[in-house]
Amino acid sequence: MSQPTQQQLVRIGTGNDSLSKSQKEFNRLTQKIEETTAALKQLREASDYIYQRLQADYQPLVDQYIQLRVNLVRLFDRAYEQDDITRTEQKKLADLIQSIAFDLISQYDVDSLEPIYNKYKTDDANESDQQVVTWTDGDDESDSVAAQEAAEAERQRQRASKPKSEKRLAREAKKQADEQNTTKAVRTLYMDLVKAFHPDREPDEAEKVRKTEIMHRVIAAYEKSDLLALFRLQLELERIDQAHLTSLAESQLNYYNKILRQQAQELDDELATLQKQLARMTGKSKFTAGSLVGFDISLNSDIGQLKRDTKQLKNDLKALADLGVLKQWLKSYR
Repeated sequence: MSQPTQQQLVRIGTGNDSLSKSQKEFNRLTQKIEETTAALKQLREASDYIYQRLQADYQPLVDQYIQLRVNLVRLFDRAYEQDDITRTEQKKLADLIQSIAFDLISQYDVDSLEPIYNKYKTDDANESDQQVVTWTDGDDESDSVAAQEAAEAERQRQRASKPKSEKRLAREAKKQADEQNTTKAVRTLYMDLVKAFHPDREPDEAEKVRKTEIMHRVIAAYEKSDLLALFRLQLELERIDQAHLTSLAESQLNYYNKILRQQAQELDDELATLQKQLARMTGKSKFTAGSLVGFDISLNSDIGQLKRDTKQLKNDLKALADLGVLKQWLKSYR
């Protein structure tokens, strides 16, 4: 089935009509959902692009650089045991090993270096550093979490055992009724589309294929409680028109607005989460779709620097493999 060239706008009135508070709220929420959905689409596309670039162009270089630093730690470890190494040089090597190994273990989870790090760890090493490379079974933390969960369960049990006041019973009854009416509001739109477009009793094969595709869209919207998508489908498929939206009763609008508010909030939360993830991935305090050009420039610069650092480290490893060169280099290390 060919998709519509332009997405149906779900609005009440033409812009010049005098609208009620609920109608204005309906229009505000539908517009907000459309805008947030569009922003999410942009960010998801940006996220896919960033992930692909990081995995293809950047991460292999990082992995290579990490491995070279691991090799450097092992080179220093072997040199430490050499007969020609003085006590002063050993102290410098131990300091280098601790510093580089700790960085690799804590930042990049290179657990294979833990034995070497612990071998050179001094008694006065920072306690927080030791925790990073010391194996623990987490029993204390698990016990603490279990105790908190048990305490919360007991509090809930005690609250549940208390007799409910008439006000509380009334609030719960109203909440339950609202939830049922809200669910019914979405289901009414859904069932109207199902009755009109269910393909099972359609004899024409071409029409059956069309209705099957429509039902996939209907079911997807219903499973996500996407009220706006259901309205959009009803408009697109001519089950309702703008006059129908304008004539919606205030009681119906109130339930629709409640669903739309929840949908708008969920989209806002998803957008904020994705922005935070992208900010962490790109090292920015805030990320928007417009940040993509800056990301490319920054990543290309980082890649260039990483390539230069990798080349230098390769040369250093080759040179420092000579014990005489290493001893001479250690003289300048402070």
